[in-house]
Amino acid sequence: MHRRITTIITTAIIAVVAIISLTAWHRAQAAKQFVQSNTPTIFVHGWGSSAHAEEKMANAAKRAGVTNTIVRANVDRHGKVTFNRTIPAHAVNPIVEVNLADNKLSGYESNYVAGYKHGGNYVKNVVLALEHQHHYQAINLVGHSMGNLEIINYINDNSDNHQLPRVDHLVAIAGHYNGLVGQKTAESPVNAKTGEPQRQDATFKPLLKLRNTFPTNTRVLNIYGDKEDGSHSDGDVPVNSAKSLKYLVSGRAKSYREVEIKGANAQHSKLHNNSQVNRELINFLWRK
Repeated sequence: MHRRITTIITTAIIAVVAIISLTAWHRAQAAKQFVQSNTPTIFVHGWGSSAHAEEKMANAAKRAGVTNTIVRANVDRHGKVTFNRTIPAHAVNPIVEVNLADNKLSGYESNYVAGYKHGGNYVKNVVLALEHQHHYQAINLVGHSMGNLEIINYINDNSDNHQLPRVDHLVAIAGHYNGLVGQKTAESPVNAKTGEPQRQDATFKPLLKLRNTFPTNTRVLNIYGDKEDGSHSDGDVPVNSAKSLKYLVSGRAKSYREVEIKGANAQHSKLHNNSQVNRELINFLWRK
């Protein structure tokens, strides 16, 4: 009996040591591939959605070895932010999934110009709440659909606020900067060189200030979809509307790149559950 207990204990110790060794090896491999930074990456979901839309992207980053820290920032209708847990002080590449209670910008149905600006305040509140946890020098921002309009309005309204952390990377996924499918502005041609749309939507015009104020240390990745069904859109956002972001930022951004996703999986809601998008995100935000 004593020998059997000794064998069990020895086997358990070997298993624990093996797990610890394997974990250490994975961490070492990840450190070779990805930046090891405390910069948090904030994901902002789209209209009528929730943090669940961000989970696949965040978990893909975790599986790749980018981070072990994913937290959720719940924002109530008054803009108050609460976290499901605190980010550890020395967390590597932490991810923040924003969950907006006011996910349809209620009260702004007839004035989305003001609505997106209001949504930009939600983003600011999340950033300020993070600053209460730890003082971050920089943040990354990732938006899908309406989340992009809230993020870009946050940047537009706070570009001169040097008390806020700088934006290192901005990822736009399916951003309808110049309107949605069915709107003439959204489907109007854009200048291939500059991104300037032939017609400008009401939500686009207030953002023109960014041509002179967009932060010059921010790298931008613009991802959009074309279902290749003749609509030249992802079903909700025309390609030309998404590409109009170039006119707002490319003259000042540290870098600007576009990635077009094609086919059935380029549908608007599928873009936040798309392996190609995940790869682009991981490489752009964290790959050395």
